[in-house]
Amino acid sequence: MDGTFDSNQPKSSKFFSRNWKKYLFEFGLLFLAVFLGFFADSLREENSEKKQAYELAKSFYEELKNDSVTVLSKMEGRIKKERAIEYMVSFFKDSSLQTTSKSLSINFLWATTVRTPVIFTPRTVILEQLKSSGSLRYFKNQRLQQLVGDLFVSIDYILERQELEATVYKDYIEPIMINHMDFEFQRKLFNTGIFDQLAIYESNDEYIPFHLSQTEDINRIAYINALSYYHTNNIKSTRMIPFEDYVQINASLLKELRHEFNLTQ
Repeated sequence: MDGTFDSNQPKSSKFFSRNWKKYLFEFGLLFLAVFLGFFADSLREENSEKKQAYELAKSFYEELKNDSVTVLSKMEGRIKKERAIEYMVSFFKDSSLQTTSKSLSINFLWATTVRTPVIFTPRTVILEQLKSSGSLRYFKNQRLQQLVGDLFVSIDYILERQELEATVYKDYIEPIMINHMDFEFQRKLFNTGIFDQLAIYESNDEYIPFHLSQTEDINRIAYINALSYYHTNNIKSTRMIPFEDYVQINASLLKELRHEFNLTQ
């Protein structure tokens, strides 16, 4: 065989040779079309996930940003309540139970009645969505995923502590309020509102007479102990530990979301 074309080669072999090249070419085109289709689908899915991640991050950012303002307000409320309790502890130590003053009425209210301004209820709509729907997978940043987990733990801790506070309040502090509140004073003060009226009363020169009720039943030592426990082991410790922890995690999350998704403050 000298490699030259054999004119006597069977026609079937020539036909097979031409068809083999045609089939190979068509197979190549089909493979390319499938590959490009798969690539396009993957690209669309990736772009869709990026868009979903961005929208989710933006909503999560707003949720965290709003809560960062709220929690600071609640911490300020706690500091005010702590000071009011300190005032009442000092009062029960050595003051005349017949004393009446505007300061006494305001501090008695803050120490034994005011609770809403110190209770923090985080917004968790997006956070729960991240947890329940598996959307957390859109956040590829491991630091971001870790911080989201830390936030769940922090919120659970706050809610647990506030539940304990509610129990202590109901068992030990509310009875002080019920037994010794001047309800005529309360009726006059809260005639048109509640906490907004208290804030107005604190800032103006109006004076509404206030007298502790049933002073003969006041157990100074028992009330000092109850208020001191409520102050240090509940209101203050919750502010200084779980609230502070939440503030730090919230700030870190906001920073990480801004960096990862180019969000603005």
